Amino acid sequence: MPFTKFTNLDFDQIKTSIKDYLRANSNFTDFDFEGSNFSVLIDTLAYNTYITAFNSNMVVNESFLDSATVRENVVSLARNIGYVPRSKTAAKAEIQLNLSGENLIDPNSADPNNPYVPYRSLYLKEGLVCTGVQEDTTYTFSIPQDIEISGIKVENTIGVVNYPITVYQGTYLTKTFTVDGSLDQRFILDNPDIDTSTLVVYANIPTSGGDYRSLNLGKGVLYTKVDNILNINKDSEIYLLQEVQDEKWELLFGDGIFGKKLPNETKITVQYIVTDGVEGNGPGGNAGTENIFSFAGTVQKEVTNSGVSERQSITPNTSTITTLQRASNGGDIESINSIKYFAPRLYSSQYRAVTARDYESIIQTIYPNTESVSVVGGEEMDPPQFGTVFLTIKPKNGDFVSDFDKQQILSDLKNYSLTGINQKILDLKVLYIELENYTYYNTAKVTDVPGLRATVVEGLTTYANSLDINKFGGRFRYSKVLSVIDNIDDAITSNITRVKIRRNLNALVNRFAQYELCFGNQFNVKPGGLNIKSTGFKIQGTSETVYLSDTPNADKKTGVVQIIRKDVVDGSKIIIIEDAGTVDYIKGEIILTTINITETDKPNNIIEVQAFPESNDVIGYQDLYLKFSIGDSAINMVKDTITSGEQISGVGYKVTSSYNNGELIRT
Repeated sequence: MPFTKFTNLDFDQIKTSIKDYLRANSNFTDFDFEGSNFSVLIDTLAYNTYITAFNSNMVVNESFLDSATVRENVVSLARNIGYVPRSKTAAKAEIQLNLSGENLIDPNSADPNNPYVPYRSLYLKEGLVCTGVQEDTTYTFSIPQDIEISGIKVENTIGVVNYPITVYQGTYLTKTFTVDGSLDQRFILDNPDIDTSTLVVYANIPTSGGDYRSLNLGKGVLYTKVDNILNINKDSEIYLLQEVQDEKWELLFGDGIFGKKLPNETKITVQYIVTDGVEGNGPGGNAGTENIFSFAGTVQKEVTNSGVSERQSITPNTSTITTLQRASNGGDIESINSIKYFAPRLYSSQYRAVTARDYESIIQTIYPNTESVSVVGGEEMDPPQFGTVFLTIKPKNGDFVSDFDKQQILSDLKNYSLTGINQKILDLKVLYIELENYTYYNTAKVTDVPGLRATVVEGLTTYANSLDINKFGGRFRYSKVLSVIDNIDDAITSNITRVKIRRNLNALVNRFAQYELCFGNQFNVKPGGLNIKSTGFKIQGTSETVYLSDTPNADKKTGVVQIIRKDVVDGSKIIIIEDAGTVDYIKGEIILTTINITETDKPNNIIEVQAFPESNDVIGYQDLYLKFSIGDSAINMVKDTITSGEQISGVGYKVTSSYNNGELIRT
């Protein structure tokens, strides 16, 4: 009896295959399977085959990083190539803590020349420090380790601009373990929402007499987290970390070959912060504000009793918190897609920064708040700067990386980069895309025009959040935007959409300075000028509001930047400075010569400078971060009087130009 090949996974096709197999036997050649009880057995066999095939397919899929969908399997496969996913990240705020009170002073240490002598040491105790409110929700902020306070007098400020107190959004917790070598022991932390960067691990190894050391208040030796076993020996006091089931974390200690092995009865103390992640961003108010955070921490003094140091809590008379930087940079645990993307890339980099992909994956590891990274070799710069790698980082929350974080990133990169290669982190340069859109609609199919417009905005917002843009090396696809608008509703008959590109010039107010703005895209050039427009600003020597404009040269490849003002009578152009710089229309580059800007119309000393691209498909070139600005786009709804039947002959139909306007200034 021949065996029929199984190549189908569909239930009905499997059932048909079983019948064909049975008909190959002469006893069932003309058998009526559907009219007999035999059909029940065939259904059972088909169901069993179908379920087995499905499970086999799932098992095989979950065995490979590319096709796995269950987080535990993805994490396990990534672990095989040495990748540890990023944990949740606590939002961090920087504060100054102002304490005052006579109880901060040791009354037994009075000095006639200085009546305010501090205790030998004061500490801001690990754990809860303050609380903040965001959208009617109270968030707690903690520190994972004690902060020593020195030089306390009746009034003192803890934390300054250069050395602030960093508090982490979340709840401070402690977990203890006792090593038992007779068990297959695992050191798993119970909480899934831990910010692993706040982990503080101590190990107190008992002496030969069974006593424990009093180091670090009886916690023992501070252990260091490492990412790999390079430069590790049998005495290294280190631990490794890995994610396990249910997004929990496990500590791995040395085995006596790679890292120090912990003997029996060793007490392990783990301190960490459980955070709300991205939800904790926001509390603290603006920099310089006071009492937005409420102090809820504990101050301790160190005293000596019978030769033994101990700590006692004290309460300051008053405490005030000044915000230096509001809570930001909170993030959620690394997604499955991110693990799939970065795990093989970090593995291929082998913990060395050579190629652009190496830098991208390593920076994501050492600075988890990274949304997108641009890596440009110095040889690609104009002029070339050999031996330097230029990095631009877009944080997940906000537009700029703090100076402290920059220094920390550069310091960590030294562990991966080649000798003789320097890294430099540049501030983010955003290239904004704006639309001037006219959407035509059939009045016979829509009654709520504002609602239709809101739907158009919603559709464009969805595209703005897509993978095409909002990243370095992104690309704005003009044809996609047109189709998005046309397909939003049957009432929409067509649309005319113009594209503008914009850079923000950060003016150094009341200082002579030169400026350069790179758009990375070729400009569309009109011989009469007005290819560049700006918002208003004022310069030294005139009280009038002035603007940027341009006049192309004969080759239409370069031009002259002018500073102009608008005539209040007829709106014509009046030139204030004939030659204020140059513009390269091919490179999309504007250079302003030395100028003293005294004021800007836009807040935060911003001058918005716009141009029209030669191609409506805009790219984020090199270190330009592409951002689709829906809020600055104009979405206009226009009646289609022909389609609606109001004007069959086309008389009165409103025609919209597909080309750029000739306005003098940016509108």
